[in-house]
Amino acid sequence: MIVLKISNASEVVASKVGKFLELLTPDSIDHTTVEDQVIKKMVENLAAEGIKGEIAAINGLELDGENLSVHKGLNVRKHAAF
Repeated sequence: MIVLKISNASEVVASKVGKFLELLTPDSIDHTTVEDQVIKKMVENLAAEGIKGEIAAINGLELDGENLSVHKGLNVRKHAAF
């Protein structure tokens, strides 16, 4: 299993839509938007390589260095099979 943590979602959104609009969007929307785009591209690229599997965006998991924490309300926000 692979865990991917995106730590610069706000900066990515700001570079794509401009700093002013980024200031108007909550960080949770920024993370969701970037995660959804990463999932879409990963599914496209992995499927093109013939790799089969599943990918999910999960709320309630926190990766901090070598520590993985599970929080109350753990759920799958988005799921895709390829």
